[in-house]
Amino acid sequence: MSDVTDLGIAGLRDGVRDGSFSAVEVAEAFSARVAGAKALNAFLVETPDHALAAARAADAARAAGETLKPLAGVPIGMKDLFCTAGVQTTAASHILEGFVPTYESTVSQNLWDAGAGMLGKLNMDQFAMGSSNETSYFGNVISPWRRSDGGNAALAPGGSSGGSSSAVAARLCPGATGTDTGGSIRQPAAFVGISGIKPTYGRCSRWGTIAFASSLDQAGSMAHDVTDCAIMLEAMAGFDTRDATSLQLDVPRWEVNLSPDMKGKRVGVPKEYRVDGMPAEIEALWQQGIDWMRDAGAEIVEVSLPHTKYALPAYYIIAPAEASSNLARYDGVRYGLRDLPDGANLQDMYAATRADGFGDEVKRRILIGTYVLSAGFYDAYYTQAQKVRALIARDFEKAWEVCDVLLTPTAPSAAFALGEKSADPIAMYLNDVFTVPSSLAGLPAMSVPGGLGKGGLPLGLQIIGKPLDEQGVLNAGLAIEQRAGFTARPEAWW
Repeated sequence: MSDVTDLGIAGLRDGVRDGSFSAVEVAEAFSARVAGAKALNAFLVETPDHALAAARAADAARAAGETLKPLAGVPIGMKDLFCTAGVQTTAASHILEGFVPTYESTVSQNLWDAGAGMLGKLNMDQFAMGSSNETSYFGNVISPWRRSDGGNAALAPGGSSGGSSSAVAARLCPGATGTDTGGSIRQPAAFVGISGIKPTYGRCSRWGTIAFASSLDQAGSMAHDVTDCAIMLEAMAGFDTRDATSLQLDVPRWEVNLSPDMKGKRVGVPKEYRVDGMPAEIEALWQQGIDWMRDAGAEIVEVSLPHTKYALPAYYIIAPAEASSNLARYDGVRYGLRDLPDGANLQDMYAATRADGFGDEVKRRILIGTYVLSAGFYDAYYTQAQKVRALIARDFEKAWEVCDVLLTPTAPSAAFALGEKSADPIAMYLNDVFTVPSSLAGLPAMSVPGGLGKGGLPLGLQIIGKPLDEQGVLNAGLAIEQRAGFTARPEAWW
């Protein structure tokens, strides 16, 4: 079974169903790969017993002639932002180190109910704040990719779902959960040459998912290809009465309805996404994507999203504001770290716990958020940012009058070296320039690999869709995937 780890979600599911191999063989093979890839630092906690228990249940069901569950025999990785009963959940922060939930997040429970097993909890940027997976208290995740032009620096796997992207790209798991606040599924997927989809805001429940920015956070799937993303997302999504923002809608059958035929579809190309200083290889890939869409039968139309240039500033007011509110609960009283100096009073304990427990990037965003929500600046900053957000959503609504999906680059560059941008927060924030607008509007969006850049590193294309039109996004992604024929994989060095 040396090649079973090369298979994706669909291949593993179908192989277990037809008896090509057992679910236990699959679980053992992936658990062995996880155990042997510690150099990537992708997993914070390994849970081979969880994966094996789910595998045994799948094999027993097959032996008894029962209909197998949708993800029976498929072990996955779980981003450490999702609470998992009996398994440490930290959001990659010191302040939650040692926290073991007594409850299961809705997304993870949905996956277990679908038959999936868990290989472990995946590393991430602390509280999902970052674009390179360098803010984790437990150390950087390292991309499995290396440059082919002589450079041998360790590369960022993207963020905040860097553990998820690295693990899937290195074939440590066939699929992984991610969360996307401003691009944290799509950008890391682009950096490592896999697919990742953020559904419409509200498709996946946020209950039991540690909050960063509640009006933006959305769970999604990351996997080898578009079909695997569709299969996994279908299992994750669904209405949840415990989440006030959950959409009370049936989950569509995205996998069954996949089609790469774009005849009769209009693909919009937003002119504002041609930003100053865009690398030539990103521009060339974008043009190649446009040609692929045209080849698939689509009509290409230029559209305007005039408020795009204000998206990043608005996002970096709204998201920190919500973070400052959400993270106020970490005070050393109820759970997680408690730093209580000798002779300290309650306020001293709060200050010491937060100073020791939060990383620099988290502190930076809490400070920004608290500032823009303060009495003297609320209207000047937060209220104005919310108005800009409404204008950005309106831009998209007008675009849908003339097109069905939008095609853009996913990120403004290929993966960069660890440490290359960490000293400059603004340069790091600019990684989200193409992904933030659709997050502010709550739209479904996906990244699919389009090719390799001049350094031999993956580059991604982004498809943005209308509200609730995950099918349209997935179909456009499949059309690109089939024409790109992307099969490149990192050479194992770990």
